[in-house]
Amino acid sequence: MQSKVVIGILALQGAFAEHECALRKISSPIKACSLLVRTPDDLAKCDGLIIPGGESTTIALLAKLAGLLEPLREFTETKPIWGTCAGAILLAQIVENSKQGGQELLNGMTLTIARNGWGSQVDSFEAPLTVEGLQNSQTTFTGIFIRAPVIKALHSAPDRPPIRVIARLPLGVVPKPEAITSLDEDDPRRIVAVQQGNHLLTTFHPELTKDGRFHEYFVRVCVVPLLSP
Repeated sequence: MQSKVVIGILALQGAFAEHECALRKISSPIKACSLLVRTPDDLAKCDGLIIPGGESTTIALLAKLAGLLEPLREFTETKPIWGTCAGAILLAQIVENSKQGGQELLNGMTLTIARNGWGSQVDSFEAPLTVEGLQNSQTTFTGIFIRAPVIKALHSAPDRPPIRVIARLPLGVVPKPEAITSLDEDDPRRIVAVQQGNHLLTTFHPELTKDGRFHEYFVRVCVVPLLSP
């Protein structure tokens, strides 16, 4: 098996530097090396890719201008992608509340997501999350939600693996509780982290914490199993 993995970070806009810093700190049996991706040639060198938080329409536009949009769509067919916040929007199949003119998507995961689902920047919040599969999973992970999208629906498709929910927002932890009249146990808006095949999606910002367990999870669970023996 390979002695190292190359984790690309789409570095067109957003919090790519924070992801790069987080990857440097994780401990893994296989060394994880980061690569800032700005061209199709950069992308071709990667075993997996992180699409960071930022502004999803801006990232999509810059990706198109850089000739990366179609290579990214092709990448989703064979290699793992982790989308965080804005990256989660790009990874989705359907987006609601998109800007006028629509939103380019990668269609990497069969779900519907809504931009700015909990409100604007002033409605940002943190929440303790219990996450299935993380190292020391009995210790909660602090989810940082900044203009966070919300998952509206999970879809099945005969040619795609099932979606597995790995984290939900605790009941009672929303920035504007008076605006949420039906947030119950089964409400899909509570879903904040999912995995479909080797793709990972989080509606929050793990890279803004000092906790590297999500980055370790992506490498260990999503990327390493696809490496050549």
